[in-house]
Amino acid sequence: MTMTLNELRKIAGQLIMIRFPGPVLDAATARFIQANGIRAVCLFRGNMTDSRQLAALTAELRALMGPESLIAIDQEGGAVVRSTWVPAPPAAMGLGAADDTSLAERTGAAVARAVKALGFNWNFAPVLDLNNNPHNPVIAERSFGAEPQRAAELGMAWMAGSHSEGVACCVKHFPGHGDTHVDSHRDLPTVDKPLAELEQFEFAPFRQAASHAPAMMTAHIVYPALDPDYPATMSRRILHQLLREEWNYQGVIITDGMDMHAIAGRYGVGKAAVRALAAGADMVMALGTPETQEETLNAIADALASGELAMDDMQTRLARLSALARNYPCQPRDYLEDAADRVVMAEGWRRALSARGNPQRPPAGAKVRLVMRQDVVSDGVSEAGVPAATVAASLRKLYDVDLVTFDDAEAFDWSALPHDGRYTILASTSRLRYGPRARDGWRPDLHLALWNPYQALDIAAPALMTYGFAAPALEAVNAWLAGELEATGRVPVPGFE
Repeated sequence: MTMTLNELRKIAGQLIMIRFPGPVLDAATARFIQANGIRAVCLFRGNMTDSRQLAALTAELRALMGPESLIAIDQEGGAVVRSTWVPAPPAAMGLGAADDTSLAERTGAAVARAVKALGFNWNFAPVLDLNNNPHNPVIAERSFGAEPQRAAELGMAWMAGSHSEGVACCVKHFPGHGDTHVDSHRDLPTVDKPLAELEQFEFAPFRQAASHAPAMMTAHIVYPALDPDYPATMSRRILHQLLREEWNYQGVIITDGMDMHAIAGRYGVGKAAVRALAAGADMVMALGTPETQEETLNAIADALASGELAMDDMQTRLARLSALARNYPCQPRDYLEDAADRVVMAEGWRRALSARGNPQRPPAGAKVRLVMRQDVVSDGVSEAGVPAATVAASLRKLYDVDLVTFDDAEAFDWSALPHDGRYTILASTSRLRYGPRARDGWRPDLHLALWNPYQALDIAAPALMTYGFAAPALEAVNAWLAGELEATGRVPVPGFE
């Protein structure tokens, strides 16, 4: 029986995940979802204002997409969280610094309780990338560490916590985004290592998780030892032969966002989507725009019509996606654990706190000069960083604070600060590493690395590292400054000994 193009588009629609702008489901998007049998959406910060609005939006999506809806979110922890008002999870590297699988599991469960109550059933976490490149611009504190076995144990404990609360995890970014110095949102990175080294390091956490993870997200990265021509997202050698056949992975394979420049700019979204499905992906994350989503649907439908994508193979993929939705149904409930979960998260932030270079506390009431970036806008992956005024207000609970801000670190003249005896605190609130001027000339008395711990290596000063800037991180810093808390975390990557 020959299927019509409309019928083929409805099959294609079940194989893609979309996004849409704004906090309400607009009529055009609703028509698009219904007309094309879309069952999967990913919501971002721009889709959210508060719990009531978000629960109403996910309920509307569920009613439209049906009982096998997949409603996804990136609620990793640290700087990568979309719902910012629920209890704030520590970053993966913070949990690596605390080095406690029980804490990781309790954190994963607490994250799941909050997002389940908001109507989600799929969380794109945990990150199993090993951050073994200190200049990685996009992973850094999102990784549990650099040692494969321990990173896998912590990640799988976090995942077990999530699954105990009924929210599916999706480990990422297979087969490993840690050793890159290029952000795949902007260009196509390469990890050019021998296969034996990849198996020992990058691949190891994913291989360990393969029997537990209901879903894996692919990396837009070329691994020449396996496939010199295509990034993992579009590589049959990597997705089908390695993951499905050699590792016997039974779960869902979803691509990272196909709107990323590494893919869209190089291959075109339609061709790339077909190539990813042919390579072994079950679902294409067609985030983009309505136009690129149309292009993706048309390309998949055409490939089904021509036989380039075999219908039997696609039915197998649809069955995997249906099983994921059935095993982790969207079943929102009242969120009664908010206060208790804030205690769990605060414990994580406090136990993550790590010191370098024997930092000294200024005495209570001391005159302090706080130097920091004025504000940090969202980079599209992480949420916006903490504003200078927020950190200053937090430190003013303990000290007399004079705030000095800058817009561009490389243009800021440290030597122009007054020599008036004030204790100088530098607070770093972006993920980007410092440039040569800051590295050569900035000399604070104390460096608060409130995001990327690698920044503590850039500035020749004693440092306190939090792995993130959420409110409980600032509270942990104040507890340390007040002498109520010791920094017992150990940075779980090389270079901080």
